[in-house]
Amino acid sequence: MVRWQKVFDNNERLFWTLHTAGWTGFALVYYIESLLHDMRSIWFLIIIMNAYAGWLLTIPLRYVFRWSKRQSAVKMLVSVAVAIYIVASLWALIKNVNYWEIYKHGYRPDEWYMYFSNTINSLIMIVCWGGLYFGIKNFQMLQKEKQNALKASTMAHQAHIKMLRYQLNPHFLFNTLNAISTLILMQDNKTAEGMVTRLSNFLRYSLDNDPIKKVPLAQEIQALRLYLEIEKVRFDDRLSVAWEIEPRCERALVPSMILQPLIENAIKYAISKLSKDGKITITARIFGSDLLIDVADNGPGAEIKNGKLTREHGVGLPNIRERLQSLYGKNFSFVIANNQPNGLRVSLRIPYELKEVEHDE
Repeated sequence: MVRWQKVFDNNERLFWTLHTAGWTGFALVYYIESLLHDMRSIWFLIIIMNAYAGWLLTIPLRYVFRWSKRQSAVKMLVSVAVAIYIVASLWALIKNVNYWEIYKHGYRPDEWYMYFSNTINSLIMIVCWGGLYFGIKNFQMLQKEKQNALKASTMAHQAHIKMLRYQLNPHFLFNTLNAISTLILMQDNKTAEGMVTRLSNFLRYSLDNDPIKKVPLAQEIQALRLYLEIEKVRFDDRLSVAWEIEPRCERALVPSMILQPLIENAIKYAISKLSKDGKITITARIFGSDLLIDVADNGPGAEIKNGKLTREHGVGLPNIRERLQSLYGKNFSFVIANNQPNGLRVSLRIPYELKEVEHDE
C-alpha cells in the first residue's frame, strides 16, 4: 500500500506507470481479440510492435499538452488537435507498414480505403489517450485544491482552538496577581513567594502544552493541583478539594486545560460566596468507551435554563463547549445540573482515548 502511495504522490512516476500500463493493456486486449480469428503466431509480434510504436509516439504529446495548458484557449485547442492528428497519422503509417509489409509480405489491397482504416482507428486511440491524460491531470488538480482547502481549514480550526484556550489564562492570572499583591501588602512575603513559584509552574504547563494536542488526565490533574494550591492560599480553610479518580483514568487523554475554567467558575461563584466549608469534588471514571468527568461544588447554586446557566456571560463555559465541539464533533456531552443537596455539578463525557495502546497481560 505504501509503495503504491509513493507512485501516486510522484507525478513523473505516475505518468510512466499509467502510460506503460495503458499500452500494455492495449496489446493484451488486441491479442485476445485476435485469438477469436485464429491469427498466425507472427501476429503477436505485430501487436507488440504496434503497441511499442504507440507507447513511443505518445510520449511527446505529454510535453505538447503541458506547454499548451499555459497558452490561450484557442491556441491550446489548435495545438492539441494538430499534435494528436500528427501522432495518429505517424502511428497509422507504422501500423500499415507492419501489417502490409511484414504480416502480408508486401500484399497490396485493391480497395484504396483499406490504407486509411488504420488512420481512423489510430486517431480514435490517440484522442482517448489525450482525453485520459487531461482527465487525470484535472482530477489531480481538483484533489490538490481539496487538499489545500482542507489544510487551510485545519489551520484555521487549530488557530480557533488555540484562541479559545489562551483566552482563559488572563482571568486566572488577574485573580492570582491580585492575591499576591495583597500578600505583599500584608508583608507575608514567604507565602507570596510560594504563590509566585506555583504560578510560574502552572503558566509554564499552560503555555508548553499545545491546545490542539491532548494530554493524559494525570498530567492535567497535576496542573490543577498547582492551581488549587494557589487558590487555597486565597481562601484558606474555606476551600477543600476531594479527588475521586479511578486509577485507569489517569492515562486517558483529555484536552489540555479543559478543567481549570470549571474549577475557576466553582471558586468564583460557589466557594467565594461561602463563609466556611466550601468543597469542590472532582471525579473521573470510565463507562463503556467514554471518559466521564464531574466537577461539583456545594455553593449556593444558580438558575439553569435550557441546560445553561442564566449567569453564563463569560468566556469560560462557552469556550469549553466550543473546544469540545471542535475536537470531538458530536461525540461529547457537556451538562450543567444542580448538585445534591446544594451547589452545581458540571459533567463532561468524551471518548476514552489512550496515549499508548494497552497490552493484555
